[in-house]
Amino acid sequence: MVEKSQTGGRWPALYDPFRNLGTRMADWFSPAADATINGDVYRITMELPGVAEEDIDLSIDDDVVTVKGEKKTEREEKGDTWFFSERQFGSFQRSFRLPADTDGKTVKADMKDGVLTVTAKRKLDADTKARKITVKKA
Repeated sequence: MVEKSQTGGRWPALYDPFRNLGTRMADWFSPAADATINGDVYRITMELPGVAEEDIDLSIDDDVVTVKGEKKTEREEKGDTWFFSERQFGSFQRSFRLPADTDGKTVKADMKDGVLTVTAKRKLDADTKARKITVKKA
């Protein structure tokens, strides 16, 4: 069956599955992450198995933490016949907006067992703590 494509011509829409391939590939390479708070510390943890510390670029700009990196393939195929490979290789980028009460100067990162942990302290100024406001008669 020949169907009319979105370009107006008569051609099988074979390209349709590939229309958003770039977005799908970016999602595929996006590492899983968690964001938590514990007392006065915000914590973002991200799974990066197989990614070396030197292949990670961590930056902060306008209260947005961006993690960029690349998982490189190091495959040696000496006579092996590959039926499939489920390992993911390629570049990734994730960005996280920090809450307004984050002290951006305290952002730190460490890597252990393939998990990147980014921490930042909360500003605990008297102005940011909860307080009661008295309503006065005008």
